[in-house]
Amino acid sequence: MYEGRRTLTRLPEGWPERPYERFEIVPQGRTIGAEIRGVDLTRPLDAALREELNRALLEWKALFFRAQHLTPAQQSGFARNWGELEVNPLLASGASSDVVRFAKGRGGVPTYENVWHTDVTFRERPALGAVLQLREVPPSGGDTMWADMAAAYDNLPQEVKDRIDGATAVHDFIPGFLRFYGAERLVPLQDTFPPVEHPVVRTHPETGRRMLFVNTSFTTRITGLDRDESDRLLRYLFQQAHVPEYQVRFRWQAGDVAFWDNRATQHYAVDDYAPHHRVAERVAIAGDRPY
Repeated sequence: MYEGRRTLTRLPEGWPERPYERFEIVPQGRTIGAEIRGVDLTRPLDAALREELNRALLEWKALFFRAQHLTPAQQSGFARNWGELEVNPLLASGASSDVVRFAKGRGGVPTYENVWHTDVTFRERPALGAVLQLREVPPSGGDTMWADMAAAYDNLPQEVKDRIDGATAVHDFIPGFLRFYGAERLVPLQDTFPPVEHPVVRTHPETGRRMLFVNTSFTTRITGLDRDESDRLLRYLFQQAHVPEYQVRFRWQAGDVAFWDNRATQHYAVDDYAPHHRVAERVAIAGDRPY
């Protein structure tokens, strides 16, 4: 394992650090995570505010807004500032098909938590980002963590970078959902979501930054390697999200909103609140094909 001080660079090389004019920003981590103060998400965004929030998203990768209490329509409306919304037929819908509802904890309901992952990398065009709001929060626990996958890539040994730069990996939805659904539910969706290949190291389409783009839930093998070699290398790459220096942890209150860049991060919902209830609603924004 790595020993010594890690390089923790928040901004892409050559990216100027500028103040924010429309809101206050309170950093929550060294390279990832910032609370935004002074923005009311129940109101439409003007072009200048949307642009500044997008810059904050690119620079901090995960943004947190306290006490917004959005309706599902307002939550979807905010997300649409970044593009078309994505529907996921594998998850339970909330008020509409583009709002996914996670009601967890009570009655031993199975969860999608406690695993580091990037959302829907089994799609040809994985989500750009997601907007998550907590409707009901347990009295303790239920935090969410995010990991900065650009920092993870930056700190890989050069010999590992040399092995994975230009490599591709297969992503498949079945391993990630098999523990929740039987084959009879998943097999009919294989034509809709066949396995896809994505680069192991993705280039961010807006910042140009290179990022590690494999995850435990959906990445099954590295193309061109035999199974044992692929498994060994993937285990090592998956472990990079576990490094605390690359992470931020958010403690929710009811009505809080998180907006993250799914291209640049992994996340982990901490499953430590049973038998209490946790209810969240998420809207995902359609993305582009990784390169």
